[in-house]
Amino acid sequence: MSFNFLKMMFLMMILMSTMLTISSSNWIGMWMGMEMNLMSFIPFISKIKNTKSSKATMIYFLVQSIGSVILLFSILVNSFIMISPIMMEEITNMSLMLGLLIKLGVAPFHMWMPEMMSNLSWMDLMVFMTWQKLAPMYTLSNLINNNWMIMTSILMSTIIGAIGGINLTSLRKIMAFSSINHLGWMLIMMVNNNMWYMYLMLYSIMIIMACTFFNNYNSYFINQLNNSSMSMMEKYIMASIMLSIGGLPPFLGFLPKWMAIESMINSNMLIVMLIMIMMSLLTLFYYMRMISSLMMMFNYTNKWLYLNKIKMNYILLVNFSLPLFSVISFF
Repeated sequence: MSFNFLKMMFLMMILMSTMLTISSSNWIGMWMGMEMNLMSFIPFISKIKNTKSSKATMIYFLVQSIGSVILLFSILVNSFIMISPIMMEEITNMSLMLGLLIKLGVAPFHMWMPEMMSNLSWMDLMVFMTWQKLAPMYTLSNLINNNWMIMTSILMSTIIGAIGGINLTSLRKIMAFSSINHLGWMLIMMVNNNMWYMYLMLYSIMIIMACTFFNNYNSYFINQLNNSSMSMMEKYIMASIMLSIGGLPPFLGFLPKWMAIESMINSNMLIVMLIMIMMSLLTLFYYMRMISSLMMMFNYTNKWLYLNKIKMNYILLVNFSLPLFSVISFF
């Protein structure tokens, strides 16, 4: 019982620390919330005592500590007036953003993310890819401006997130590069119309469904998806989840991308938009790799309405209503 109690306690701390960051009115409060979040997420992911868990914990701790140190240094140096205030403002703003970009795992500071994520369980990944993004994203939205540094990060994230996942077989690493690509889209919305929280919310719904699906089938590599004897309906669910994350119309995943495209057109960022759309098509390639072998094998057609696991019913309900929701929202 104590183990479950501890897990619940750390989960509550993760939630409360993010709330502290969001509700803070000064930089130190935001930093403190993120630091508490880090210290409560580490025991949450290292509950199983094995090498993989320890490796993920160490990578996460070191990277987040570096981000926190840069962030705290930038906050404290702000009060010094040794050089001209205008120059100081620019430098501190960029170093604050640097610390937060490292914490988020945005390219070119992304190298730790696939390595760390390949050592976690699906349920830990679900928390990491959804809730853990909220506090640094909110802090970043308070100081972001359209400068060369943030635009470089956005373009690099979408390009690296698309190309990095092409030749991989590990589902967790593919989801890591997918997450990097989506971060680029979130940042461009943050720069343009500050509607990134809508993107994060819709992305979180899709990630929760995908992680629940993979966790139910205990799949960690592409070839394991073929081994689990799915019914035809489950294959359709899997395909629609993956295409939704890829942002293919008319699924739910296209809606946030459409919002981002609209904001880029309004801001006259046509070249950036073109690059990001092209890279988004590349990400669709590795989602198609995950589902093509499933859809080609029709050995379970006779039981296509049969669901192996009762838990899958709610995924079926949510996922098959995705096209409906997105079509309604288009109007």
